[in-house]
Amino acid sequence: MTTTPMATGRTDAPTRREQILREAARLFAARGFHGVGVDEIGAAVGISGPGLYRHFPGKDAMLAELLVGISERLLDGGRLRVGEADGDPAALLGSLIDGHIDFALDDRPLITLHDRELDRLKDEDRKRVRQLQRQYVELWVTAVRELHPGAGESEARTAVHAVFGLLNSTPHLAALGRGPMEDLLRRLAHGAFGALGG
Repeated sequence: MTTTPMATGRTDAPTRREQILREAARLFAARGFHGVGVDEIGAAVGISGPGLYRHFPGKDAMLAELLVGISERLLDGGRLRVGEADGDPAALLGSLIDGHIDFALDDRPLITLHDRELDRLKDEDRKRVRQLQRQYVELWVTAVRELHPGAGESEARTAVHAVFGLLNSTPHLAALGRGPMEDLLRRLAHGAFGALGG
């Protein structure tokens, strides 16, 4: 499953709203939230700046939808993987790693946005992102502790955050090509969790 901001499992073309979000994410990540105007986002998708207001009330709403939306999709994807693993902790952890690698490689602008712009969200949106992220982390911690029962909760949680840091570093990494990068990240993540033993 690919967890891009607009990925829904469909094969048809993205909607205009999805196109706007994709271009907004790219532009915000490249030049910062305040460095991008509505007219530029509109031009990137072939509509006038004011035409964007038929889809979003403003840039703040775009940023909120991008950051809350990807947090929701990661959590939903994680929960789906829990169900598909059918109680197999190794399969679950491998699936969670693969899903997060897809996100890290396909949604690099959102990682940059989260790092730079999360504090620009309204309090309620920022709290929602944090709440969703905590729930996502808990899925991972549970999977790690089931696979490595000798690891304490704090150790497992630290390992999960360390792996997130590794995987979410993709905006700063040289491009190896999708296949080699995916393989390297997978091996590094499994190696990090393997260091827990047990």
